[in-house]
Amino acid sequence: MRRRSNRVAVESSSVVAATRWLKLTVAYDGAAYAGWQWQPTEPTVQGVLQDAWRTITQEEPRLTASGRTDAGVHAEGQVVGVETASTIEPRRLLRGLNALLPDDVVIRAVDPAPAGFHATHDSLRKTYRYQLHTGPTPPLFDRRHVWHWRAGPLDAERMGQGGACFVGRHDFVSLESVGSERSSTVRTITDLTVTTRPVDGGERIDITVTGDGFLYNMVRTIAGTLVEVGRGSKPPEWVAEVLAARNRAKAGQTAPPQGLFLVRVEYS
Repeated sequence: MRRRSNRVAVESSSVVAATRWLKLTVAYDGAAYAGWQWQPTEPTVQGVLQDAWRTITQEEPRLTASGRTDAGVHAEGQVVGVETASTIEPRRLLRGLNALLPDDVVIRAVDPAPAGFHATHDSLRKTYRYQLHTGPTPPLFDRRHVWHWRAGPLDAERMGQGGACFVGRHDFVSLESVGSERSSTVRTITDLTVTTRPVDGGERIDITVTGDGFLYNMVRTIAGTLVEVGRGSKPPEWVAEVLAARNRAKAGQTAPPQGLFLVRVEYS
C-alpha cells in the first residue's frame, strides 16, 4: 500500500452547524486489504478512507458503503455515503483525499447527495463481475484479479445457458454462505451474461450479474456453480435444481475472492 508521491496541501475546513451529505465513488484493488469494513488490527479500505477524511476535515467520519466487500475483493464503483459539516468543495475533497490515500485506493468522484443519503439502504441495483482465466499458464499481471482455472477448458456457452436460470425473482438460499443473517433470501436478478475472449495463452471468462441485492458470497457461489456446468460435470438445467433445493450443499463451490469486482451501484 505505497503512498502516492504527488502530495497536495491539506486543507482544514471551518465547521458549521449545518451538515450536508456527499456520495463518494471509490475504486480499489482489494488484494492488500481485509475487506471494506474497519477492523482494529487489519488494514481495510474503510480504515484508510477514514484516516484520509479525518486528516483533511478534522472530523470523525461515519461512512456507509453500498456493500461490505470481503478480503481480496475489488471494486470499480463502490459507493460511500458521508454526512459532513465540512465546507470544502467536492473537487478539492477529491484532490485532497486522493493525495493522502494509498495508491491502491482511488476516489473517482465526490458528488452532492440528498439529505439522509444512505449508500446501503438507498441502492436499487448492483452489478458484479467475476473473472476467470483458463489455461495451463498462470496470468502473471492479472494473478490478483482472476481465478486461474487449471483443470481444463470451460464451455462459456453452457455457462451462459445455466446462468439464465438465475435470472428472475428467486429464493437464493442455496447460494448463501453462513455468516450473515438476512430477513429474506429472496432476490431479483435482472441480467446475467457470460463472455469470453482469448488472453495469455488461455481464455478470460467474465460472469457479469446485476440484481437488486445479493446474499453473503452469492456471486462467488454463482461463479462456482457455473464452473461445474462449464467443465461438463453438470448440465445447464441443473442450476434450476440447485435453486429449487434451497440447500447450500447442492450448489457449487464458493469461488476465490480475487476474481470478484463490484462494478457499479445504481440509485434513483
